[in-house]
Amino acid sequence: MSNFTQTFKNIDDLLYKDSGADSEIDYIEQSSWILFLRYLDSLEKDKEDEAGLEGKEYKYILDEPFRWETWAKPRSESGSDDHHLELTGPDLVRFVENQLFPYLAEFKNLHSENARSIEYKIGEIFSELNNKIKSGYNLREIIDMVDKLPFGTSKDKHELSHLYETKIKNMGNAGRNGGQYYTPRPLIRAMISVIDPKIGEKIYDPACGSAGFLCEAYEYLYERMEKTTANLDTLQDNTLFGKEKKNLAYIIGTMNMILHGIEAPHITHTNTLGDSIRDIQEKDRYDIILANPPFGGKERPEVQQNFDIKTGETAFLFMQHFIKSLKAGGRAAVVIKNTFLSNTDNASVALRKYLLETCNLHTVLDMPQGTFQGAGVKTVVLFFTKGEATKNIWYYQLDPGRNMGKTNPLNDADLKEFIHLEKTKPESEKSWNLPVAEYLEATLDLSVKNPNKPEETPLREPALILEEITTLDEETSEILQTLNELLQ
Repeated sequence: MSNFTQTFKNIDDLLYKDSGADSEIDYIEQSSWILFLRYLDSLEKDKEDEAGLEGKEYKYILDEPFRWETWAKPRSESGSDDHHLELTGPDLVRFVENQLFPYLAEFKNLHSENARSIEYKIGEIFSELNNKIKSGYNLREIIDMVDKLPFGTSKDKHELSHLYETKIKNMGNAGRNGGQYYTPRPLIRAMISVIDPKIGEKIYDPACGSAGFLCEAYEYLYERMEKTTANLDTLQDNTLFGKEKKNLAYIIGTMNMILHGIEAPHITHTNTLGDSIRDIQEKDRYDIILANPPFGGKERPEVQQNFDIKTGETAFLFMQHFIKSLKAGGRAAVVIKNTFLSNTDNASVALRKYLLETCNLHTVLDMPQGTFQGAGVKTVVLFFTKGEATKNIWYYQLDPGRNMGKTNPLNDADLKEFIHLEKTKPESEKSWNLPVAEYLEATLDLSVKNPNKPEETPLREPALILEEITTLDEETSEILQTLNELLQ
């Protein structure tokens, strides 16, 4: 077990014992704010060193009393921990709740003119958070453990980001709506592989949750692009964009992107559906949309007024936002309930018609039951390109050959065949093509109906089975009797 893994386990054990945190969701929330401040300390030290090499003086983001090395881990002149100056117990909790959090939350007002800055992100995070660690002694132990985590090398950050993803996954399995934050990473990677983003393209997730799509897109681009200064700057500052409504998801998504190497994530804390799609202009559009919008929400009538096709289904409002937010020629991969393909209500039919007429819905990936742990819904992934009407849809029915669940989650190998076949879109036992013009009726039913699946032999009635057993027994008796006669 690595130092990182052991540290995270020890922190969770302490939070489990604390009276203020009582679930995986609380564990990751409380771990996040401490990790964030430790990361910020490491970032500021790096920036100070860089400025020093250039003969410049670095201006710290945080005032001295609120820097990690002052309140969390004060050092003596020799550089060792100064336990005499360390706050602990009730004193530590009072400082964190009455001084540290209010100071950091105020950054939101002080830097409101630049919502993309890390200063503004600090303000947003700490204006939405509360410290739930009630024991100052537990908090002291957690701070001491986080302080020992190395943030220096890219290998350290990669391992830390991987562990943070594991915590997000555990939270998704923990109930209390935690599943809304977690899309299985193998599915995200498959979606990105099919979309194949290139450096210079702007990628958008308007319901980004824990920012899984944006983090994986960052990894995909970073691994494949030429590592020039211009490309690295583009990837950091002008490639990945997200919006998120929920407080905790916004905080986790921001932290997740930071741990993946994105210094000031462009995630906006807002309700995407609160803005009218009629106000979206060309400057607001993106090359790529990757998303798994919330399922089943019931939006208020005033929110529905922001959309041309009125519906209370949150995901269907998001679909309209996706289409409007794509540039001409822009590409999207979107997870949605499979009932989107076949619902017969007016809004669903109108939305499918709008999608087929304005976009080329070229691929539908049908996911097995249990893909999303804790959620009973069946889902599909829609792949479409804006600007040309749909003529043919290629369907692929994913069948991993096992029941999906917590002990058998989706993995990258499950999706290899889909990624390979999607390039040529052949017919197979798991895939087929639907010529849209020849097939569609008034309802525009696009539901998943595999015409190539081998017919399963129907189960026989018990009476027929018993009758066959009796017949076989009689035949066996006759054969044995014949053999006995021949041997005598």
